[in-house]
Amino acid sequence: MIKETMCEVLQEERLRLCQILIPYINDDEQRELEAEFGIPSDDAEDEVIDMTDWVRYGNKISQKSD
Repeated sequence: MIKETMCEVLQEERLRLCQILIPYINDDEQRELEAEFGIPSDDAEDEVIDMTDWVRYGNKISQKSD
C-alpha cells in the first residue's frame, strides 16, 4: 500500500513539474507559431509520437497492437 501511494505521489509531482516547465504563451504568440510552423493536426500521423503514456506512466511505454 505504501509503494502504491508513493507511485501515485511521484506521478502527481512529475505532472506538476511538466506543467511548470512548459512555458505559457498567449493567443497572439500561438497564432504566430501556427503561422510559422503550421498546426500540429496538419502533420501526417506517422510523424507524430504521442508521449501521453510516457508522461503518465514514467518511462515505460506500452506497445499497443494495431
